[in-house]
Parts: sequence; structure tokens; C-alpha cells
Amino acid sequence: MKIIIRSAKIIDSKSPFHNQTVDLLIADGLIEKIGTSILDIDDTTEVRFDNLHLSQGWFDSSVSFGEPGYEDRETIANGLNVAAKSGFTAIALQPNSFPVIDNQSQVNFVKNKANDFATELFPIGALTKASEGKDMAELFDMKKSGAIAFGDYNKSLDNANLLKIALQYVQDFDGLVIAYSQDANIKGNGVANEGIVSTRLGLKGIPNLAEELQIARNLFLLEYTGGKLHIPTISTAKSVQLIREAKAKGLNVTCSASVHHLVLTDEKLDGFDTRFKVTPPLRTELDRQALLNGIADGTIDLITSDHNPIDIEFKKMEFDTAKNGTIGLESAFGALLTVLPLETVISKLTSGREVFGLGSNTIEEGAKANFTFFTPEGKSTFTKENILSKSKNSAFLGTEITGSVYGILNQNQLITK
Repeated sequence: MKIIIRSAKIIDSKSPFHNQTVDLLIADGLIEKIGTSILDIDDTTEVRFDNLHLSQGWFDSSVSFGEPGYEDRETIANGLNVAAKSGFTAIALQPNSFPVIDNQSQVNFVKNKANDFATELFPIGALTKASEGKDMAELFDMKKSGAIAFGDYNKSLDNANLLKIALQYVQDFDGLVIAYSQDANIKGNGVANEGIVSTRLGLKGIPNLAEELQIARNLFLLEYTGGKLHIPTISTAKSVQLIREAKAKGLNVTCSASVHHLVLTDEKLDGFDTRFKVTPPLRTELDRQALLNGIADGTIDLITSDHNPIDIEFKKMEFDTAKNGTIGLESAFGALLTVLPLETVISKLTSGREVFGLGSNTIEEGAKANFTFFTPEGKSTFTKENILSKSKNSAFLGTEITGSVYGILNQNQLITK
């Protein structure tokens, strides 16, 4: 298949064509030519969009679908189509299915389900069996089958010795441990950020300390063991500072922030809307600004949608008992452009490939065609009509967003809205 992409502005700081508007000729999934006014060729698909911008394909480091076990929330097939139309050419799939992805056969199952899609799926294996935090899962076997990292989704490991052993063990095969950080004892029965809003609403609070203590502990363990540690979805100003200091000491630690923590605060809870009940909880404006500063100075390595579909039965209930989570693939790009510059957004949506050991792509002749198509211009309101997921629990419904995604080109497949 041959494709000519017309008048695309390249956003790729590693590319010699960065910030240039060019045509691209793609043949059999590779970039054959980049230039101005490439001549028409017979039997060629032409791609044109208003104010077309093009970057390396985006990677989302934390996506939940549900299948196997929770197909009513989302299937792998529909989820990958949602990801493609949201601009993501690759996603890391969390292991929080039923059964949990904690062995070789489960890794193979989800990989086989993802064959032949434009968006690539890379499984995260559970760190412990059934994500129960008791016994270490079959990490090496899962690595051989294609797991790119190991962690228990939104579950903090209370057993410090088990995390220490995991960090030591995975060094034999260059593995990456993911350590979600929230002290369960300090969190208690909390459901919202501990502060003025939770006090006013009468909601049990989760103090920043619950996250920060666990991050400090995990960084001490990393300093002792060596290895690679990724801390996902940090949410407080002190967490940013702890990781900034750890990086300055030379520790091999990376971290992410979610789109909703970069854009929203706990002020959204005033209506007790369970769409805003997430893990970790939405924090204060001070914390949000600290996260944005962490993005700007490189402390926070990547941004994730932390896409987590929840069926309506578990969201349309009292705030205390509703499940945590929001979908985020469809709204990620438009929401981020309301708080961050375009080049920063693209950088943080593409840098995850290197963090997770998948290598990076550069837009140059001879390279693989792995692109996201978008425009950074235009404003719109995010509505249910914009949601392609089976579940509709989006924290961004009714929010004004900037720009829009046109689609992707990857695996020699062109997917557009």
C-alpha cells in the first residue's frame, strides 16, 4: 500500500524535518520520501486534513480494557479501535482483568487478541499472583512472552521485602518494576483528597502523606537494590520533589502523571459526581501546578490517560461506594492542550516507548511509518458523542478541549475518524 500525506507539519524534535510542512510518501509501512510537492502516483491513497500536524505515534503507559472477564466494560478489539481514533499507536495494557494477567498464558491470550490491529498492545504483567500482594508472579516467563513491565494496577505493595526481591530479581533480564504508591493504612477508608473540599462535603479524606510515604519507601528500596523503577500517576507536590531528588542522586526511576490530575482538581467534587472519583484522588491547585512544573523540568517522564472503563452500575451510586476510575483515551490530547504547550504534550505522549524499552521512532526517510495525525487548533466541548468506549465514565464530559485527533498510521494501516 502506498500513501501520500499532504502538507503535514512535523512535530518531532528528533527529526530533521521538525516544524517543517512537507509531503510524505509511505510505501509498505516505511517512509520512502519526505519533501515538498511530491508528485501524484497511481494507486496511491492521499491523506489531507485541515491544518494537518504529524508526530511520532503516541504511547499510553496505563490502559485498562476489562477483557478477559469484564467485557461489559470494554473489549480488547473495541478498546484498540478507540485508542487508534484517539491518536495512540501503542498502549500498555494493565493486568486488572479476570483472571489477572499474572502468567505466560494470560500474556499470550491478550497479545493474540490484539493481532492485526493498527494500535499495538503491550501487556503489563502483574507483579504478584492475582495482584494480591503475597507471592511474586512468574515474571521471567511473562517477560519471555512479551510483558514489558510488572506491577499490580492501583495496588500498593505493603510487603517492602517482596518489592526489594522483585527489584533485585528483574535485573537479571533488564525488567521494569511498576510501584503504585499509596499507603493503605494511612489511606484508610478515604475517598477524596484530604483538605478543605473533603471537609466541606463530609467525605473521608486521603492525605498527601499516604502517597508520599510510600514513594519515599520505594525510593529507599531502589537505592538499596539498584534496578529500574517506574512510579505511575503521582499526584502531589511533595511526590514530584521526592522523585526530582532521587533522579539528582542518579537513581533509575521514572514516573508518570495522569491527564486528569494535570487538568482537574478536587473542586470538581462539589456535586458528588462519581466520574471524578479516581485513584489517586484529585488534589489541590497547588499540587496540580507542581505536577505541571514537574512536566516542564523533566521530573515527570510521561503522561498517561490512565484509561479505566467502569460500567454504569458501579459508578451511578453513592460517592463512598462507587468504584474509582475514568476513561481518558478520547479526551487526552484535547484536555492536555488546555494546560500545556503543543511540543510538551507531544514529547510526553511519545517518550513512554523509551521508558518501557520499546525504542523510539524518528520521522525521517527509511524509518517505519508510525504516525499520529492531529490539529492543535479549534475549541470544542467534549460530549458523549465523542466517547467511543463502551463505558461512558469520563471525567471530561462537558469540558472545553483544544484541538482534535484525525487518526493514525501504523502497522501499514491507516485509521481515521
